[in-house]
Amino acid sequence: MNLKLFLTRFAAQRLALIGAILVILMFMVSAAAGRLAPYDPNHPEPRNRLSPPSSGHILGTDALGRDVLSRLIWGSQVSLKVGFVAVGLTTTIGLLLGTAAGYYGGMVDDLIMIFCDLMLCFPSMFLILAVIAMLEPSIWNVMIVIGLTSWMGVARLVRAEFITLKNQDFTLAARALGASDLRLILYHLLPNALAPVLVSATLGVAGAILLESSLSFLGLGVQPPTATWGVMLADGKDYIDRAWWLSFYPGLAILITVLSYNLVGEGLRDALDPRN
Repeated sequence: MNLKLFLTRFAAQRLALIGAILVILMFMVSAAAGRLAPYDPNHPEPRNRLSPPSSGHILGTDALGRDVLSRLIWGSQVSLKVGFVAVGLTTTIGLLLGTAAGYYGGMVDDLIMIFCDLMLCFPSMFLILAVIAMLEPSIWNVMIVIGLTSWMGVARLVRAEFITLKNQDFTLAARALGASDLRLILYHLLPNALAPVLVSATLGVAGAILLESSLSFLGLGVQPPTATWGVMLADGKDYIDRAWWLSFYPGLAILITVLSYNLVGEGLRDALDPRN
């Protein structure tokens, strides 16, 4: 599929286009956090603690007098970083194992799929909680653990694509011309298997952001005073009855971010589907 046809199909889907615009805006806000944030996100002002939204603090302040808007803007950097690094690691592991299983088959396929099934037997959230509990909570540990425990879906997806593609005429022709296994994988099979992986990775970013927020809310993710949306939710839960803005705005940011990536993922799936 050429780029022009893909862009035309994607742009024809209004919800996907809205999601893409929101994702781009989040990237811009994250990149310009230092200029957009009106205050230092970690600077306390005890005199202004729990101030409601006003002209001085548009989204109010928290229990330490820190500006909620500034912390929300800086928190977008952490959330996006966790999402993309974790999904990058997940996709890399899934591609390697799925490629080996689908292309070589036999014993290699059996061993990789048994390991994949064993990983799937454990509920992912409980597995991540168990690993994080044994390590020091930090942003890098969160990204690595999410990446190492979420690759199974990508591996199974790539394996299925390779099993289908390796028996196609173009693959048999390339093999008959003397193409090596590495060349077949890199130049013939992998490019044709990347479309569903791209969709899975886009949806995975939303899942990783949501998972990081959950871990931070439970105190097992990024640690205070670093501003993340999960930490902000955890800080606001004790004041939900008299400072609604502490939980509402970070919750809304998580909702919009996850929804945007899901819309983009759905749009990519439909735009890349050759049956459409």
